[in-house]
Order: sequence, then C-alpha cells, then structure tokens
Amino acid sequence: MKLYSSKIPVIALDIVRALTVDGDLETSNPREMETDIEAVLREYLRMERNITERAKDRVEAVGGTRQDLGKYKKALADQHNVGTGTEAISYILNQLLIIFMRSPHVDEIFAEDDAIRRKCRRVLERHMNEDEVIDQEVRDKIKNIQEGTKTWEVEYARVMDQVKRKHGVNE
Repeated sequence: MKLYSSKIPVIALDIVRALTVDGDLETSNPREMETDIEAVLREYLRMERNITERAKDRVEAVGGTRQDLGKYKKALADQHNVGTGTEAISYILNQLLIIFMRSPHVDEIFAEDDAIRRKCRRVLERHMNEDEVIDQEVRDKIKNIQEGTKTWEVEYARVMDQVKRKHGVNE
C-alpha cells in the first residue's frame, strides 16, 4: 500500500464526505476540515520520506544490501513512532482521530472512535491499494518479457510511468 501525494486532496474530500454524510461528525467548514486531513497525510509522507532517505544513507554507509534497507527503515520508524508498510494506515488513523479532536473546524463528534476509524480505513485502503492495481496493470502489459531480466526492468519502469500518468498518480 502506498500513499501518493497527488491523491491526498481526493482522500481528504472522501473522508469528510464519509464522516459528515452519515452524521458521524459535524463541521461548519468542510473545506477547512479537508485541509486539516491533508496536513496529516502530507506530514506522514514527509516523515516516511525522511525515514527512507536516512535508511538509504545508512545502507550506503555500511555497504548493506537492498534487504538491509527494510530493516533500517523499520528500526528508524519504530524509533520515531511512525507506522510504515502495513502499519501505515493504523498510524494515519490515530493521527486523524487526534486532529478531529483538536481541530476548531470539527464542531461536534457523534460517533465512537472505532466507527470513525472504520470509515476512514475504508477510504484510505481504497486509495492506497491503487498501487497494487497499477502494478498488476503494468505486469499485464509486459507479460511477454521474462521477469528479472534487464529488459524487463527497463520496460517495467517505462510502462509504470505511463500507467501512473494514466491513473493521475504522481509520487
């Protein structure tokens, strides 16, 4: 699962709609609430990029392998209490609940935390699973090339750029 910066405004809008339409919370200014949600998501991306860069630097410094990158990234994420990988959505949900409680743009919360989490999780999973859909579409387009070869790597990257543009997904 991956969070794309280009999808952040759409995710924020979907979360506000999901929570306000059913009356889980009330806001007098939905656009400002979207801005609060966008801020949480952008901060998550910033922290994740920072952790990834620091992990890459560490791997480079010690001469590690690609597998070491994941270990260093996990250790740095744990050190900074940031969820990555499969823990990303849970971390983001916690941050969203905090912002809903503190935001001056959320007038009233009527639903329990678990109900809000479930609705927000559905929205996040729908948008963050797009990465898997894109990967499958790319693989389907280059299925005639043997995976693992240099040609496959080059073609995968080229087709991935095309498919991401088609889906309106940017890093």
